[in-house]
Amino acid sequence: MRTTASALKRTQTIDQLQNQSFDLLVIGGGITGCGIALDAISRGLSVALVEMQDFAAGTSSRSTKLVHGGLRYLKQFEIKEVAELGKERAVVYENGPHVTTPVWMLLPFHKGGTFGKYSTNIGLRTYDFLAGVKRSERRSMLSALETQQKEPLVKTDGLLGGGVYVEYRTDDARLTIEVAKAAIEKGAVLLNYAKAEDFTYTNDKQINGIVAKDLVTQSTFPVRAKKVINAAGPWVDDVRSIDGHVNGKHLILSKGVHIVFDESKFPLHQAVYFDTPDGRMVFAIPRNGKTYVGTTDTFYEGDQRDMDIKQEDRDYIMKAIHYMFPSVQVTDADIESSWAGVRPLIHEEGKNPSEISRKDETWESPSGLITIAGGKLTGYRKMAENVLDAIAKQLQTQYNISAKPCQTKHIPISGGDVGGSANLEYFIEQRTQMGMNIGLEEAEARHLAHLYGANVDMVFSYAKVPHPTLPQGLYGQLQYAIQHEMVVHPNDFMIRRTGNLFFNIQQVIDYKEAVLDEMAKVFAWSSEQRTRYEADLTKEITRATTAQ
Repeated sequence: MRTTASALKRTQTIDQLQNQSFDLLVIGGGITGCGIALDAISRGLSVALVEMQDFAAGTSSRSTKLVHGGLRYLKQFEIKEVAELGKERAVVYENGPHVTTPVWMLLPFHKGGTFGKYSTNIGLRTYDFLAGVKRSERRSMLSALETQQKEPLVKTDGLLGGGVYVEYRTDDARLTIEVAKAAIEKGAVLLNYAKAEDFTYTNDKQINGIVAKDLVTQSTFPVRAKKVINAAGPWVDDVRSIDGHVNGKHLILSKGVHIVFDESKFPLHQAVYFDTPDGRMVFAIPRNGKTYVGTTDTFYEGDQRDMDIKQEDRDYIMKAIHYMFPSVQVTDADIESSWAGVRPLIHEEGKNPSEISRKDETWESPSGLITIAGGKLTGYRKMAENVLDAIAKQLQTQYNISAKPCQTKHIPISGGDVGGSANLEYFIEQRTQMGMNIGLEEAEARHLAHLYGANVDMVFSYAKVPHPTLPQGLYGQLQYAIQHEMVVHPNDFMIRRTGNLFFNIQQVIDYKEAVLDEMAKVFAWSSEQRTRYEADLTKEITRATTAQ
């Protein structure tokens, strides 16, 4: 039976999960779990994955949205981390150029600041070397005047100069769903809104599967596997507690908040990475007519699924904006949207969130549950490679199952087969014209081509069909998301498949009812279901636009 990413074939997916015995079961559908699924299936192993929310619903949709090389880790002398992340950044870009965009980042330095001309020059030069940065993207140093010309909004008082280097901007949630779809296209069986409620065991008390609960129908079903990986991100300790083994290392959560402005209120044209008076580093990044700024870094306790943005979070970022961009007179009233997320860090006694290492670690319980935690979005592929190398040896020894070496360094993710990064602009131009030919405005056609890459042809095919209440582009996106991206909930679509709740919230507000009506028709929701989904979406709109 062919695996599918259609939300309309959810029953078929559940049948596959409960009727097949897998080599590997992954718990967690963030970037780490989806990366493991893609690596494992490409090695020739049979793979299942369950996610209790939507794919990327946790950390993987609420980052700073950069596939970056870890420049900040030079301050902590994590040399190996910088070298590995820098090289992985290039791999992520080549395999998914449609969701990863190189952008020049300005690092200004001021009198009395964290960085000076010498330290910035040495730091960026070292970074170029360690990360293997290609010649065209290597750093350059700017005078105070050149820095001011590069971004006139940067404060001039005490300005000594700046450095520019390349970071890679991404859509973290779309990167995750494209990796998930690539795994499905190769035969992996993935399901969102399916929670691992319990483990099953062999007679010698080794884990051989889970009891999963379908959170859409509330029914339960078994999933059997020879090896089980806990890649639940912020929830890895919760999963470990089901197994009863939570001694030793544990997670600590760091909360990060970002706020979004229209470019008319904050007309930033150059991405800026700057230090604050308290020694933290903050990003300000222009993106498709918006400017977003973050992040905070504070310890967090509580349910990450119900995390609000506090007024003190906003105040911290506003203070940073007014410090570095004194001519930008934004207030809370100018904030269009915002998001909060957590970074799952491995606890280190006596360290604050900014000081804790972002390295990933893997450990195994006495019952055989393999847990992977920590790490960065940029390093997801390498994390998967490392843990799968170890699991492949176990499968060979214990079950005589052979696996290929890691294949993912040169496997395009879904939508990434555009002829390589060098061909991307030609591809975008072609598809932009194709979108205009069916009646889309040039800007929207170009946006969709970037968002979906090689899959945009299918989005356009759905968009050709007129809809009475939805714009054709949005309708095409919605149909594609349901048929090919496992969208179950309107929040899946508005937040993680399109990013509109963060970067085009007015469209979410304008077409909320029409999207709900269309999904209610497609999924045959009851009036009670529609009311519940509408309340959930309204809650997320309120959370994005107000502080608690």
